[in-house]
Amino acid sequence: MKKYFLEYLAFLDKSMADPNTDFARLMKIHKEKTRYFQHERFVHLFVMILFALCTVATFLIIVVTETVLLIPLALLLLCLLIPYISHYYFLENNTQKLYKYYDAICEKLESEDL
Repeated sequence: MKKYFLEYLAFLDKSMADPNTDFARLMKIHKEKTRYFQHERFVHLFVMILFALCTVATFLIIVVTETVLLIPLALLLLCLLIPYISHYYFLENNTQKLYKYYDAICEKLESEDL
């Protein structure tokens, strides 16, 4: 997903710099891709929250019941949670960039209409 997102951002940079770009077509593509990335971001938010809750619950069970057999599970969940947080952070920040591109494409379309 990271590679796909970065390739799309590079495509946007190239398209915005090209004076022959059809910005109406670019806007249509951009809206569709933005929806796709927003959906991806939402799914990863849901999974990340689920892993965080499971991790906290496991640590609480370990503390309350003093069951040391659950420590490997807690460590595994923690090790999985860190990449999920990192990936969600990437998706969130780059989705915000898409909103800025949307504004820039709107400005180009408005300047074409004048």
